[in-house]
Amino acid sequence: MANMLKITWVRSSIGYAKDQKATVRALGLHRLHETVEQPDNSSIRGMVRKVRHMLQVEEVL
Repeated sequence: MANMLKITWVRSSIGYAKDQKATVRALGLHRLHETVEQPDNSSIRGMVRKVRHMLQVEEVL
């Protein structure tokens, strides 16, 4: 099994650009304090990096 990232949405996207809101949605997050697991690959890492100020990320082995 590949490594996974546990991503939690911890800060509201109100007041941020539309593309950042869309990135949060593309990660599979719908509401604040929701957690999803995504595969640890470069495309997911890039999305996380773009909105890192709104997320909490942990590596799951």
